[in-house]
Amino acid sequence: MGKYPFPFFFAESESGSDRDLSARSLPSFLLIAVPLYYDHMVHEWRIAGHTLPIGNRTLVMGVLNVTPDSFSDGAQFLSPDKALAHAEQMIADGADIIDIGGESTRPGAGLISPEDELQRVLPIIAELTKRTSVPISIDTTKAVVARAALDAGAAIVNDISALRFDFYIADEVAKSAAGLVLMHSRGTPATMQRLPPMADVVEEVTISLRSSVAMAERRGVKRESMVIDPGIGFGKTQEQNIELIARLDRIMHAFPDFPILIGTSRKSFIGRLLADENGESAPAADRLHGTMASITAAVLRGAHIVRVHDVKAAVETVRVADAINGIL
Repeated sequence: MGKYPFPFFFAESESGSDRDLSARSLPSFLLIAVPLYYDHMVHEWRIAGHTLPIGNRTLVMGVLNVTPDSFSDGAQFLSPDKALAHAEQMIADGADIIDIGGESTRPGAGLISPEDELQRVLPIIAELTKRTSVPISIDTTKAVVARAALDAGAAIVNDISALRFDFYIADEVAKSAAGLVLMHSRGTPATMQRLPPMADVVEEVTISLRSSVAMAERRGVKRESMVIDPGIGFGKTQEQNIELIARLDRIMHAFPDFPILIGTSRKSFIGRLLADENGESAPAADRLHGTMASITAAVLRGAHIVRVHDVKAAVETVRVADAINGIL
C-alpha cells in the first residue's frame, strides 16, 4: 500500500473544530504532530459492467480524439479504421481505459452540435466494445451524447464541465450505473483563457468540485462511481497549473473518498516550460518528456489515474513512480 505526502498541521480552535493552519502562525503548544505520510486509499471504481482497482497502482487512460481540431492530434484519427487501430495499439501498450472525444476542448474551440459529435464517436465506441473488454469513456459535456454513448457500450462519462454545462449528464450516468469524471474548468473552451486569474486555485477547485459532487449525488450518482479531476489547463494560469500539481495532496485531503485523475499530457504549460532560447514554446509533438515529468510529480502527490496521449511511455513512467511510492 503506497504512502503519500500529507503536509498539514492542525490546531484546535475555540469551538473545538480542526482546521489546517501554517505551522509558523501557531504557538508551539498548539501544534499537533501529524505523520508526514499516510496510507493511501485502496478501493474500487465501480462503473457499468466493470470494476477498476484504485490504489494498488496508477491507472492509465489513453486519449482518442476523433476530431479535426484537437490541439495535439487533430484530424489524425478521423478515419474509423485509424481510430480503431490507434485504440487497439494503446490497449496493447497497457491502457486501462480508452477515453474517446468527438469535440475539441482546446482553448478557443467552439461548440459543435450533438449530431456531429455523435456521428464521430458512436461508430468507434460500438465497434471498439466488440473488440475489447477495456472500459470505454466518452469525453462529452452533453447528456444526449452521454446517453447514446452509454447505450453503445461506454462505461464512463468524462465531463470537463463537471455538470456545469448540462447537469442531466448525472441522470444518464445514474441510470446506467456508469462512472463519472468531474473535471474543474472555468468558462467555456472559447473563453477560459481570457478569464481573470483565481486568487487561490486550490481553494477554488475544491469548492467548485464539492458543488459538482453534491449535484451528482442529488441526481443519483453513487460516490463510488465518481472520480475528480482538478482540470490542468482549463482556465488556469501557467503558475496555477504548476501549483495544482505541486499541491495535489491538498485536493486529495479535501476529497479522501474519491480517486483523482490528472491530465497534463502535451499541454501548453509544458510547452512554455520547455521553451527555447528565443522564448518559443515547444510544440505539442516535443512535449513527451515534460509530460512524463509532470505525471511522475502528480503520482508522487497522490494521483490515481493519468490521462495521456502516449500510453506506453506513461505505463512505464507510472510503474517506476508507483515503485517509489511503495517505499515512501
